[in-house]
Amino acid sequence: MNKITRIGVSVAAALALAGAFAPAASAADAPAAHPVFVQTDNPGGNQVVAYHRSADGKLTQQAVYPTGGRGGVLQGSVADHTASQGALAYDAAHRLLYAVNAGSNTVSVFSVQGEILTLRQVLPSGGEFPVGFAVHGDRVYVLDALGGGAVQGYRVVRGQLETEAGWHRALGLDPNAMPQFTHTPAQIGFLADGSQLVVTTKGNGSSIAVFGIDHSGAPSPAPVVTGLPGAVPFGFVPDGRHGLFVTEVGTNSLAAYRIGADGRAVREAAADTGQAAVCWVVRAGDVLYTSNAGSSTLTGVRATDHGSHLAVLGNTPTDPGTVDAAATPDGRHLYVQTGVNGIVDEFTVEHDGSLTRIGAQTVPGGAGGEGIVAL
Repeated sequence: MNKITRIGVSVAAALALAGAFAPAASAADAPAAHPVFVQTDNPGGNQVVAYHRSADGKLTQQAVYPTGGRGGVLQGSVADHTASQGALAYDAAHRLLYAVNAGSNTVSVFSVQGEILTLRQVLPSGGEFPVGFAVHGDRVYVLDALGGGAVQGYRVVRGQLETEAGWHRALGLDPNAMPQFTHTPAQIGFLADGSQLVVTTKGNGSSIAVFGIDHSGAPSPAPVVTGLPGAVPFGFVPDGRHGLFVTEVGTNSLAAYRIGADGRAVREAAADTGQAAVCWVVRAGDVLYTSNAGSSTLTGVRATDHGSHLAVLGNTPTDPGTVDAAATPDGRHLYVQTGVNGIVDEFTVEHDGSLTRIGAQTVPGGAGGEGIVAL
């Protein structure tokens, strides 16, 4: 397990306070804004920091919003306290932002109006140490990482989350596996068509677990689990209706998988990045960028032929401890959290897929934080 161990070595406010640090702005101005939101995961009090994104992609801090919960730190982690992808998620259909409070076992729901957030709810995650979200239509699932892992489902009703008691499923992972940051589930997400819910387990089983989702939104009683010995799957993004691009920490690769109707995952292609601790992945157009915490780099990988061919474009250095990343909807800019010092690096995505650094922002209280969204 030497390769995965390199991740770590390289790598409460009340509801009434939610808008305490918000800048004055009119509702008419809000829709034109294109913000970037960054989660601190601070154990002393989790916060979401809002940034204004200018036309050239550069960021300016606008406001700090307490989540009403606490961040958490997995045992063994350094640059990546939750060791997960998707700890902050935007629900475009409902204009809501979801944040995990790993140290409080809760999730927070903000309404979004341009760069302005308003805290609407703080509610239980249904388990221990929430680390990420999956969103599709009016269905939202949270991934709890400790205690063997679990998923809990919610439904969006009139701008709020309602817990669905029947949408809770235990993952049955080893609750005592150590170190925690390498042996807890990494991400939860829907396939593009919403028919299946996927969980990656990192070193605790080294598998991809897939729940079927019925017409009501409920998950199947148990997942179909595809074991991937030595791969150590971590982050992923959808590809088409039934595909995924998945980072593999064990091989330091980006791999293309097809998920069958039976829930089985089949590896169809892979690209060796040559980097260390290849954990997170984000897509900007037809190029995918992996965050490599052990090398403090981003690797560009171009996907062609419906994901059947992956070509490495090159590596771009970042500040120490490259973790979670987000691309703008138009694919022109990329923002990556670097966890050692809590810095967000800013890049322009060039036509050939290369990255040009345009700036950096130090996130207040953001060392080790994960969770970033660009709108």
